[in-house]
Amino acid sequence: MNNNRVYIRLMADKDSEQLHAIRQRNYYFFKPFEPIRPDEYFTLEEQRRIIQAGIKGAEEDRNYVFGVFEKQSESLMGRIELSGVVRGPFQNASLGFFMDEVHNGKGYMTEAIGLVLEYAFSEVGLHRIQAGVMPRNLASVRVLEKAGFRYEGLAKRYLKINGEWEDHALYAITTEDV
Repeated sequence: MNNNRVYIRLMADKDSEQLHAIRQRNYYFFKPFEPIRPDEYFTLEEQRRIIQAGIKGAEEDRNYVFGVFEKQSESLMGRIELSGVVRGPFQNASLGFFMDEVHNGKGYMTEAIGLVLEYAFSEVGLHRIQAGVMPRNLASVRVLEKAGFRYEGLAKRYLKINGEWEDHALYAITTEDV
């Protein structure tokens, strides 16, 4: 799926090196917003394993991991994941995302999330997508709001991020909202 500037697709083994490079280049940029990870996480082998787990997750309808690519250069700029897919009466998944720092603030992630929502609602058949974000992560808050997500509340001490239990603002969007 694509628009004028970006396209998304499910990540594949061939994306491992670009994903590894983004993780290496953005280590300190991402660190305040992520769990503490072991050193092995940042190796090419582990990034390849993560992509392979994402491929299997999509085959099993558990999670969907998308690369965000710049249309002109076809280079990987970021990643979006729909995780924790729940079927039955819920038809829900959680959204997580990151963008290479050099591409932040240009609207690429908002556009890419729009494409993921289109895929999630029309192809995967989900009804609701939710996301949690630390309130101080203003860039991610703006991305969610621009993508049409609504604020639903504050979850106290929701996730352990960078060694501390952090509050998260909860956002969601449903098929009726788009």
